[in-house]
Amino acid sequence: MYDPTRLAALVAVSEAGSITRAAERLGYTVPALSQQLAKLEREAGAALLVRHHRGARLTGAGELLLARARRVLDEMERARHELAQVAGLSGGRLRLGTFTTAGIHLLPPALTAFRRAHPDVELTVTGYEPPLGIAAVAEGEVDLALTHYYQPAEPPQLPASVGQETVLVEELVLVTAPGQVLSSGSARLPLAELAGQPLISMAPSHPYRTVVESALARAGATPSVLVETPGYALVCALVSAGLGVAVVPEMVARTAPAPVGVRALEPGDLRRTISVVYRADEPSPAADTFRALLRSAFGRP
Repeated sequence: MYDPTRLAALVAVSEAGSITRAAERLGYTVPALSQQLAKLEREAGAALLVRHHRGARLTGAGELLLARARRVLDEMERARHELAQVAGLSGGRLRLGTFTTAGIHLLPPALTAFRRAHPDVELTVTGYEPPLGIAAVAEGEVDLALTHYYQPAEPPQLPASVGQETVLVEELVLVTAPGQVLSSGSARLPLAELAGQPLISMAPSHPYRTVVESALARAGATPSVLVETPGYALVCALVSAGLGVAVVPEMVARTAPAPVGVRALEPGDLRRTISVVYRADEPSPAADTFRALLRSAFGRP
């Protein structure tokens, strides 16, 4: 069964003529869209795109799938419209909470798909740095919220009224200034190799980062700059300028606005789990529909 989100990605690349322009149209980052297309090619068992210096074009197999994809998406759009009226999604509102990274890289494609299917639903988005989004859902400030915690810490305790669904699990990776020797290898870098390295730390204002900082401290990394306000863009900018190294989620590293070197770590047990929390005791057709969109886009291998 082909994922409709990936079929839509194929259609967008065909119409835009490049992965970059298609990503802009869909509200994806280029790496995220490339990942969806790679998964679609694995599902199809054939190469669907040929990349060239001007963009990308479809192969014969891609053209064949494209025609069917358009029919499937048209039928699904018609079904969404009809079901929306049955489910009460022809109006109302959906209040979303998010933290910065998810708001930039995960929320836009899901919101775009939701808006396309349910244009009459009023949308509001509010920022909550984890774990504040959990309380916002419990207190009825928002209908659902994207939040996260870092492993190997234990997940946060949820109020009885709040449910949780995992959206994405990603490893934490090392980022360095471009060309720095620590990021030059292809094998995983043992944490012990960070001994004595100046570390850009976010522990002071990130309760769930403390477990990460503790692991780095045990490996001998030395705090160099403390970033008091949560902001990975700032961390990566300081790293890029050569002020130290940092350990950040892979999504952050791959989409950093400043150039950085990136390397996987050994062991790979430092992770960030991103989840969506919602009111379990108050069913909401809009919130349930949006959770299904997140599940479709990010919840499948």
